Amino acid sequence: MNDRERHDAGMTVRREVLGDAHVDRAIAGTDAFTADFQDFITRYAWGEVWTRPGLDRHVRSCVTLAVLAALHHDEELALHVRAALRNGLSPQEVAEVLLQVGVYAGVPAANRAFRVAREALRQEPGEA
Repeated sequence: MNDRERHDAGMTVRREVLGDAHVDRAIAGTDAFTADFQDFITRYAWGEVWTRPGLDRHVRSCVTLAVLAALHHDEELALHVRAALRNGLSPQEVAEVLLQVGVYAGVPAANRAFRVAREALRQEPGEA
């Protein structure tokens, strides 16, 4: 796959997982300073990793939630909680992932993640 094909595949997955509204805002906010980064995450995060056949999107969402929660990346965690719902996770499954974080990354990390996730779950499903 060449860079253009990787970018196109990544953009398709990115839109399916995060929603058009979020992706449209990210693209609209792209400027000369951030353009290379937007291209990088579209091609590599979305076009290389999220398109691999080894894990389905449900599992990828679980892994993503756990890592973002453990590392306290709250803004990205909220985004990916909503994306996880698009990928078929239920709110109960999100909570299970965060319980797992509590055991392996610590109660403070899970406590914070539960607060972020609860707020994200209160938002409209189409919001990202």
